[in-house]
Formats: sequence, structure tokens, C-alpha cells
Amino acid sequence: MTVYAEVIGDPIAQSKSPAIHGFWIAQLGLDAEYRREQVAPGDIADYFAARRADPRWRGCNVTMPHKQAVLPFLDRIDPLADRIGAVNTVIAEDGALTGYNADCGGFLQPLAAELGETHYFRMARVLGTGGAARAIVAALAQEKFVIVLAGRDPAKARALLESVDPVGEHHAIDLAHFADPTTFAFDDRDGCLDLVVNASPLGMAGQPPLAFDWSHAPPGSIAYDIVTDPADTVFLQAARAAGHRTIGGLEMLIGQAALAFERFFGAVPPRARDAELRAVLAQ
Repeated sequence: MTVYAEVIGDPIAQSKSPAIHGFWIAQLGLDAEYRREQVAPGDIADYFAARRADPRWRGCNVTMPHKQAVLPFLDRIDPLADRIGAVNTVIAEDGALTGYNADCGGFLQPLAAELGETHYFRMARVLGTGGAARAIVAALAQEKFVIVLAGRDPAKARALLESVDPVGEHHAIDLAHFADPTTFAFDDRDGCLDLVVNASPLGMAGQPPLAFDWSHAPPGSIAYDIVTDPADTVFLQAARAAGHRTIGGLEMLIGQAALAFERFFGAVPPRARDAELRAVLAQ
């Protein structure tokens, strides 16, 4: 019996998830499929009712705009997903639907080497206050970062911080603050870990650019853009020109997909072939 999982969203044609999971299924020779399904906001209840009755269905990934809308239709929610307030992976297990958030772990995977080191101070400037930002703030908070969260509405940024990590000493700021150059003199960053994360869709194909002046980034910062189209954004290009190391959105996308894949199919994806996979996604 060929089992399957899928990704749901509205729209969904742009999703790279079928290419990622399909690549791993082929490499491992699994009797499985991974599909995409466009589900309108008003059709979520009908979607889950139909899938519950299908013994071949192993679950789904959830993308915009459904990461919060699916919550009422699940039987169980993983504690981390509950704290974030968003689900991106639904697993059919033991006759019930359980919601997880793999964005958190997927975001941290490319930073594993840095996070394995000891720092006396960790700071992240996170740009954006949407669903992805919630998972990223939760991920960074558990890794002991002080977070400066920037959004068009600082009050929304503050509410997000208080919701996801109410005990953390974080800061909310207007996104426009980072658009203009600064002459701020950073102190010695030896022993520090600094991140600048674009957690917004700004800079994505068809979206306005992200206005960020790299004078706001301490020396030695890591620039991390979760946008996947284009894979090399203007944000990342400008960061490299300013002398910073960069991480692109495909790294997070593949990382979260790997966590979901194991839950869907009970197999470990062949991560040694990530370079080949990235070439497939670039086509």
C-alpha cells in the first residue's frame, strides 16, 4: 500500500516541499508519495475530515495562511507548537491528529556548530512579526539569545515576544529604525554570537525589498534570510558585501522538511546529499 503525505496551503503551487520529499523518497526507494493540495481557508474542516478516513495518509505540512487556522481541527498539539501558537506539521498517529512545529528545529539546524560553542552573550536582530517569526523567536529564546524584534508595528512585536517568551529580556522596535545608516560604535564582540534574521517575506519574488542598512550589524554577524525565492536575496548579497557570513532560506526549509519526513515515513532522509538536493531546487 503506497502511503502519502502532502503540503497544504493557499496558494500552494510555489511550494518546494514536494521536490524535497520526492527527492528523499526516490533516494531511499520508499513506497510512498508526497503531494501538494490547495486548501482554501473555508475548506480546512472538510480536508481533515476526508484525510482522517484515508488509511494511506500519513499527515501534512502546513504553509501560509493555515499555520494557526488548523489548530482547532487537531486532537493534540505538541507543547512547543502550543507555545509558538502555530503548526507546520500534522501527523496521523494512533487514530489522532497531532500538530508539531518543525520550523523551530529547522531554523536552528544550520546554526548547530555555533550553538555548540560557549558565548558570554548572544543577540539576534529579527525582522518581521508573522508566523515564521514566532517559531524563530521561540527557537532563539531557548538558545539564550537576547532578541530585538523589529516590525512595522512595534506593539505587535512586543505582544509576540510576551506571548512566546514572557520571561525573556527582549526588545521590540520599529522596522524603519534599521533602514537608515547608523554611526553606533559596537563594543568588542569577541565571545559573542550575533545574528540578523529576515523572518519576513520582504525581498521574496513579487514582494517589496527589505530595507536594512548593514551598519546596524555588529562585526562578525551571521545574516540569515528565510526567503527561498530567490535563493540568494539582495539581503544576503548586501550582507556578504559588508563582510558577514550568510545562511539562505533553503537551509531552514530543508531542515524542517527533514524533521517532518521522519515523522511521516519513519525513515531518516539522506542529508549527505543536500548539495544535490539544493541543485534540484534551483532548477
